[in-house]
Amino acid sequence: MRVLTLTPFYPTASDDAAGCFAAEPLIALRNLGIDSAVIAIQPFYRAPSKPSPTNLPAAWLRYPCLPGNFGLPSSGALLYASLVSAIQRLHRSQRIDLIHAHAALPCGHAAKLLSSRLGIPWVLTVHGLDAGFTQQVSGMAGRWCKNVAQSVYRTAARVIGISGRVRDQILAIAGAPVNSAVVYNGVDCEKFRPPDHDGDHREANQPTILSVGNLIPIKGHDVLLRAVAVVTAQFPGLTCEIIGDGPERISLQHLTRQLGVAENVRFLGRQSRAQVADAMRRCSVFALPSRYEGLGCVYLEAMACAKPVIACRGQGIDEIVEHDRNGWLVPAGDVPELARGLTRILEDAPLRLRLGANARHMVLQKFTLDHQAGHLAAIYRECAA
Repeated sequence: MRVLTLTPFYPTASDDAAGCFAAEPLIALRNLGIDSAVIAIQPFYRAPSKPSPTNLPAAWLRYPCLPGNFGLPSSGALLYASLVSAIQRLHRSQRIDLIHAHAALPCGHAAKLLSSRLGIPWVLTVHGLDAGFTQQVSGMAGRWCKNVAQSVYRTAARVIGISGRVRDQILAIAGAPVNSAVVYNGVDCEKFRPPDHDGDHREANQPTILSVGNLIPIKGHDVLLRAVAVVTAQFPGLTCEIIGDGPERISLQHLTRQLGVAENVRFLGRQSRAQVADAMRRCSVFALPSRYEGLGCVYLEAMACAKPVIACRGQGIDEIVEHDRNGWLVPAGDVPELARGLTRILEDAPLRLRLGANARHMVLQKFTLDHQAGHLAAIYRECAA
């Protein structure tokens, strides 16, 4: 079986974590007899991306579109116009059995048009909660985005949400019956594995909180820093490592100085997948109090490293994290509850070990890359039949 993967998310030479959730299952799919031709797309006004050498190769396409959110409603049609001739040639030389698009705009809309032109079935994966683009785009452009997204959802052979919460958002936006499914992201459990004995020793000597995510408001890093300021009264040698970059970095650094924890917090910037895995192995607890999260691969990766994770209730991850069994859940934006959770886990080594062991077991049972690939393969074959 041959699948055309059309995605705006894919690793690059400078950022091998970008789009890893789209790239990493492709090898496992190949082991199941499904070959993927990948087209990774980016707007023409962005600097060209250099491919990552560690993933399945992709053909990178820079397509014309209007900059900013105003150009998003028409981006799928423009992407289709840029693709259609090349995809027709590819389909004639190496038959495409199915198109898998990531995100309704622009790739889902382009896949819908390609499907209509070439008679190829297509499926769509939605990765975030903003299924109607109502949070991202306002005004007339936002209403146009919503209309296009509705059409995309209603016509796909299958619309896949990465969590039940994402699927609920899709169904709420679609306003009509949608053939939907949930396929959770999977984890490379060899790359993200528990620490060895030396790693355990480093953790015992210096309690470390780790957070991984783009430095944007919805990730809740400000809430984490305020909780760290509370916790350091009991753990003065505590270190909080934050991996990621974004527009909030300067204001977050300023907040650490206001809170008096600048010496306890290390902003490590964007790091490679291998560096993130190493950081997860050496941390005591992983915490990301995100308030708008479809699922969050980083939680699953920390769980695969046998680390206790703290996440927020009401997000996609609370379909996987069970409070006080394989992780810890707190209300979004609740600094005192987050501080209490951090303190409880940091002061209780047996609790850390129990939560971490249960977390690793859960991932191995249900959330590996092989699990994800198996679910996708079944959907592909059903839709292409």
